[in-house]
Amino acid sequence: MTFDKVVSTCRANVMMKLKPLSPPFCTAVMLALLIVCVGGLSLSGADRQPQSPASPAAGAPPPMSYTPRGADGTTGMVSSAHPLATEAGLEILRAGGNAFDAAVAVAAALNVVEPGMSGMGGYGTILVWDAKREQIRYLNASGRIPAMVNADVFRAPTPDFEANRRGAKAVSTPGNVHAWEALSKDLGRLKWAQVLAPAIRLADQGFALEAAGAGTIAGAFASFPDHAKAIYGRNGQPLAAGDTLVQRDLAQSLRLIAARGAGAFYSGDLASAIERSMRTAGGFLSYADLKRDKAEWGDAIMFDYRGYNVYTAAPPANAFDYLVRLGLMGRFDPAALGHNSVAYLHRFAEVTKHGYLVRLKYAGDPDVARPPVEGLLDDSYLTKQAGLIDLKRATPFVPPGVGGSGSDTHTTHFVVADRWGNVVSATQTLGNAFGSRIMPEGTGIWLNDSLAYSTFEPKGNPMDAHPGRHKLSGDCPTIILRNGRAWAALGSPGGHTIGQTVPQMVMNLVDFKMGIDEAIASPRISFVEPDRLAVEEGIPAAVRDALAAMGHNVRAVRALGNAHGLTIQYDSEGKPVRFRGASDPRGAGLARGY
Repeated sequence: MTFDKVVSTCRANVMMKLKPLSPPFCTAVMLALLIVCVGGLSLSGADRQPQSPASPAAGAPPPMSYTPRGADGTTGMVSSAHPLATEAGLEILRAGGNAFDAAVAVAAALNVVEPGMSGMGGYGTILVWDAKREQIRYLNASGRIPAMVNADVFRAPTPDFEANRRGAKAVSTPGNVHAWEALSKDLGRLKWAQVLAPAIRLADQGFALEAAGAGTIAGAFASFPDHAKAIYGRNGQPLAAGDTLVQRDLAQSLRLIAARGAGAFYSGDLASAIERSMRTAGGFLSYADLKRDKAEWGDAIMFDYRGYNVYTAAPPANAFDYLVRLGLMGRFDPAALGHNSVAYLHRFAEVTKHGYLVRLKYAGDPDVARPPVEGLLDDSYLTKQAGLIDLKRATPFVPPGVGGSGSDTHTTHFVVADRWGNVVSATQTLGNAFGSRIMPEGTGIWLNDSLAYSTFEPKGNPMDAHPGRHKLSGDCPTIILRNGRAWAALGSPGGHTIGQTVPQMVMNLVDFKMGIDEAIASPRISFVEPDRLAVEEGIPAAVRDALAAMGHNVRAVRALGNAHGLTIQYDSEGKPVRFRGASDPRGAGLARGY
């Protein structure tokens, strides 16, 4: 079938389904379907979020390289993992909202159109640049571990301890709704109900599933409760690409929150429904845990990389290891080594092992034992550690007596910027796809399995599931300042690959002078415990072979991460005049400006 025929067929099918709906909504849905029809027919759910490194299977498609995918704007920019969520953010910007309003709209819309990736029952990490105050702030949405957790159920000799790590017992206190409300109340311009309206409309009227979303549903459908199967399936089978997903229970939950604020989630009928589902399934999360939750604003952490101020989330987020990687690479000269050369990638592979080690060694709840961030980013420490790297051979990774936990592969990231120069960089997740697979009946809300990403051995280590403590996350939302103004914002999902993907993108921008779209699309690598080096197929085979010859256990992978980013240009008076956004070609998202 020719390209023109595919487009015309998709357009006809979309318009038949969407005649009753508004023109802007129809346009957004048609765009989402066209992306699937023209470029995504071969995608599966795993391909949409391909963070888990694995060698290509026999008979797999040829090695993948990615074409940069960017967009321009003069008034604002949104980039997210789903076109309809991007359109929701743009709708709010066009209505006079700022980046903080639009971020709430995007986050809530992603709950609807990527229901297995993030949502009200999930958690996350948000970084903001407040242009008026000239201030970067960190909003912790990761919540706390339930007060009644017994971490022994997650390790031997407890029967079914591994299953406990993925079900009701792994649900932690969701922090997203409080964080959304804090963004809106503290920094937004529009009314709370208005910024949630696009998500409510999407949930109530439905939207056509694209191939990747349908694949994610199909992969999890067998473990859904019956009331969820009735939403995500038809005649006992999961909805397929092109089918309309309507989520009226979710729409009603969003309406309650729009009318009554975040309190409607953390108390009242929704909280009671959550607690009932936890009791029935044997979970630890309680009504009291929900009532105790609150949004937590704090200072970000910063590293000066070649004159660029690189900010990311402070503990309890474990983003400091990414700044350590950046600092160690700064002791070399990446530009002189050459982008993705053997010498460059070998150094980064060794550096990233050290970043992995410091996370395992020092991560912890700052209320109990704050990681020594300042010491880890000190010049003398970085210089000493860089000097210990063997420039000729790969060295074995020796963990500091703490085993790593799994990779969070079903996560989402988005970025927003507005006409005033405000910026949001946010990562949200449910943990695994559809989290714990627990949906309190009548709510449409999936609950996370956050505790699956704790580290359970040895017992009592800082990343164990400690009752009442902050939940630690590996999110690395990033905002970069240049000359005192927000210049770039970026981030990616991918579990323990996040802190390795993000510094490579930063170096692409700063050292290799790439545009944001090329910086995101360029091939990358990631260390995977205990001894693998995942290398994207876009890196030439000769380079992969040379790395293997140096002792790296190289495994070719099709994709790492699903990043989003933007950059801002200013006029002589400091007013934003041009935005460049980029969505990762590894995913099916959309960057769009206006």
